[in-house]
Amino acid sequence: MTPPAAPDLRVAGASIDASGWGWRHAGRRAWAVRDLDLRIDPGERVLLLGASGAGKSTLVHALAGVIGAAEEGEEQGRLLVNGSSPAAARGQVGLVMQDPDSQVILARVGDDVAFGCENLGVPREEIWRRVRDSLAMVGLDLPLGHPTSALSGGQKQRLALAGVLAMRPGLLLLDEPTANLDPAGVLEVRESVARVLEHTEATFVVIEHRVGVWQHLINRVIVLDPAGGVLADGRPGDVLPAEGDRLSASGVWVPGIAHDLPARRRAPQASDRLLGTQALAIARTRDAVVARDIELEVVEGAALAITGPNGAGKSTLALTLAGLLKPAAGRVLADPRLSGGAPAEPIRWKSRQLLTRIGTVFQDPEHQFVAGTVRAELSVGPLALGLPEPVISARVDTLLQRLRIDHLAEANPFTLSGGEKRRLSVGTVLATRPGVLVLDEPTFGQDFRTWREIVALLAELIDAGTAVVAVSHDAEFVAALADSEYRLAGSLDARPDRLVTL
Repeated sequence: MTPPAAPDLRVAGASIDASGWGWRHAGRRAWAVRDLDLRIDPGERVLLLGASGAGKSTLVHALAGVIGAAEEGEEQGRLLVNGSSPAAARGQVGLVMQDPDSQVILARVGDDVAFGCENLGVPREEIWRRVRDSLAMVGLDLPLGHPTSALSGGQKQRLALAGVLAMRPGLLLLDEPTANLDPAGVLEVRESVARVLEHTEATFVVIEHRVGVWQHLINRVIVLDPAGGVLADGRPGDVLPAEGDRLSASGVWVPGIAHDLPARRRAPQASDRLLGTQALAIARTRDAVVARDIELEVVEGAALAITGPNGAGKSTLALTLAGLLKPAAGRVLADPRLSGGAPAEPIRWKSRQLLTRIGTVFQDPEHQFVAGTVRAELSVGPLALGLPEPVISARVDTLLQRLRIDHLAEANPFTLSGGEKRRLSVGTVLATRPGVLVLDEPTFGQDFRTWREIVALLAELIDAGTAVVAVSHDAEFVAALADSEYRLAGSLDARPDRLVTL
């Protein structure tokens, strides 16, 4: 929607200065960022690029003042916002992150947007004026009492943006804000940001692997070098043509640069069914059915993609197939080939039985990390199975190398980059060698290099006989890997959900 009147958001933009700056997470040998020298002037609009692990998120989180305590790691050099340390400038900086759900704080839309202002001590009358102005600016035409739980992913990201705008920041930071969204949600957020940038003088920094989303809203591109410092810096019209090939090789999705996509796998000629549904209905809670009458099969050596808009129930369907959510009606049945006996319902299996039958990789990798090191994390499943130590070590060493995280074996999983966390989360499931692998958005937030590695790894597993179920908004991922696609419409009334053979 177009707001009836543009609110006044013209606060002065903040400057950023880095001089030999670096940050190393506690317990890590390698620096996440180091030897960084740059100056961003007030009002600049910057696209921050770099390969997975180059330190982009570390930098913006440091600018937001949410890392930097001595017990969290080691800092070198200087990093300043408006001439002060980021911790002293927290009221001047707003950060919107990847995961829409992780940023919703309160139960009602108005209260959620007001939360930051209340923490800054803004007078009550001014808070509610800012709340209404910010909601109008991001195009959320909703009552202040509207439940945040009823919002789509794109709406939640716009809500987070409204909450940041209400604080009137001089520096607006976006850390891959569209990574978890369907195409419609991506457009919603980009258009909302475009509207905001027309009416604010705030400095703007956005992290994104896919340049095309933000290309026309920025006036500078900065590329971080994983080895330290800056790889490239300049105007988009200069940097992208001159450095396009090198950026593409480092994992950036650059418009106009052809990527060598994996060849489409052939669909299996004859395979056995491992899972099937019977008149299945799925629900997030007992009274919140989101889809019903689902009939589909999960086949050995084949990939099933689950697609549809945010809120359609894709993750709910995946978790139900994985035996982690109880069906609202109908059944999920495992064939004897998977269950090791008579047909059985996965929801009735114990966790140890699930380990070798159905492995699940959640959308947020951190939700499944339980150990203090990467090596220990990969060992959790095999240890639960009671495997001998030599077998566990061999499996873990193989996975560390295969996933390109062998240099991180002793690192804390929570200090890894987004791409590294995703690869580790896949590895933790592969360590128990399940017959069915269920993944929720396996490629979100990945640069092209890591994206291709994940696709190649899954293709190899499928060709070896593993059945893969993947929730995804990523059309290129579906085209490269899926043998069939179950499209959820997100409407119980329309009921156009359908299974498509690719």
